[in-house]
Amino acid sequence: MSSLKPMIVSKPEQLLVNNLYLELSGLAPAQVHLKYEGFNAAGSIKMKSALTLIDELEQQGKLKPGSEIIESSSGNLGVALAIICASRGYKFTCVTDLACTEQARSAILAAGGNLIVVEQRDANGGFLATRLATIKDKCRNNPNLVWTNQYASSSNVNAHYKYTAPEILSAFKQVDWLFVGAGTTGTLMGCIKYFSEHSANTRIVAIDAKGSITFGHPKGIRHIPGIGTSRVPPICDHSAVKDVHLVAEPNTIAECHYWAKQGFMFGGSTGSVLTGIRHYADRIKASDTVVAISADGGDKYLKSVYNPQWVAERFGSLPEVIPYKNNNTFNDAQTKELDYEF
Repeated sequence: MSSLKPMIVSKPEQLLVNNLYLELSGLAPAQVHLKYEGFNAAGSIKMKSALTLIDELEQQGKLKPGSEIIESSSGNLGVALAIICASRGYKFTCVTDLACTEQARSAILAAGGNLIVVEQRDANGGFLATRLATIKDKCRNNPNLVWTNQYASSSNVNAHYKYTAPEILSAFKQVDWLFVGAGTTGTLMGCIKYFSEHSANTRIVAIDAKGSITFGHPKGIRHIPGIGTSRVPPICDHSAVKDVHLVAEPNTIAECHYWAKQGFMFGGSTGSVLTGIRHYADRIKASDTVVAISADGGDKYLKSVYNPQWVAERFGSLPEVIPYKNNNTFNDAQTKELDYEF
């Protein structure tokens, strides 16, 4: 009788599952290898960002026992930081907004975090500027607060240069396409940096949300957290990004529902990434190795993306998702014109 060696951890930050890929068909001529990041203590890829942010601040001597940490998050990073701070004995405050899911808010509070929810939209239609202004005000009034600042910290990029990108290239000898959702752009920038050094021929496509201004496109109201911004993140290097595709939120939700009916429940940003792959299907060869990153699972979105009433109130009916067969590609009329190559 064979036995499996158990995985034994003593701290939540040790619970990282780095080598799980879902093989998906019907998106393009080639199979798509979806790197699933939902199986860790925080339930998302943001566990890597949070871990590196805290580790590097500790290494720099900026955190000491009893330090108080504050960060702006639409959900996933807030959950990850709350868990790591609980593990290491730091007080944590998350500044979020109305788009943050109820599940994420509850998880932050359950881990002992503080929660500040802003309700005023900024000039670009989002909440980010309001959240950042709130943090700056809190830091002025409390010198013990340390702002991790995922939008400007190189640690956010380093997390995916250190973890995510090497994991992909250790799993596949060659990667022809890599599709990455763009929020703070930490994952995107970390992957671009690592791949430029180790697999320069890989075509990396940034998937953004319609209404996001990250890459200089028109602002608009967005409802799905985790992808897109209302303020260009300082860590985003536009000169390094060659391909950007914008996805309208109805298409994102339709994609999520399509896969849920096949037993895979993905988060909103993953729906956008998979929609983006359909858009590029005509350019992908059957022999290509295609990898995409799934930031989290769908459990946090049961009351939003997967809630028929929530969807109907914001979007009405959803477009149909047509599986790729032969050369009959997905006709994404809402986002076809929003494809950019720099």
